[in-house]
Parts: sequence; structure tokens; C-alpha cells
Amino acid sequence: MIDWIPIVLVTFKVLVLGTGMFFAIKWHYDQGKKEKEQRAVGKLTVVFVLSLLGLVFATFALARMLGLDLTY
Repeated sequence: MIDWIPIVLVTFKVLVLGTGMFFAIKWHYDQGKKEKEQRAVGKLTVVFVLSLLGLVFATFALARMLGLDLTY
């Protein structure tokens, strides 16, 4: 009976460490994917805000050109 204890404990240790390494690698891989997605979302946000500012300036330029009074 005592001869099986090291075999069982080493097998258990290999399974636990293997599972831990798998999830560590998976977590780092998912973090890299998330970072790429966040960069893409950030770029889209910048493009949207710049487009919105351009539209606002174009609207005010058109309003001035048409002679509209935009003062409060």
C-alpha cells in the first residue's frame, strides 16, 4: 500500500500543475485578445468623436454662411 502513495501523489501533482498551467496560458491569451479589442474600440471612439466635431464645425460654418444668428 505504501508503495502506491508516491505514484498517486505525483500523478495528482502533475494533474494540478498541468491544469494550472493550462488556465494560466489561456488567461494570458485571452488578455492579449481583449487588449486588441480594446485598442480597436478606442480607435473607433476617436474616429467617432472627430467626425462629430467635424460635423459640429461644418454645421456652424454653414449656418454662418447662410446668415443665421447663433448667439444666445
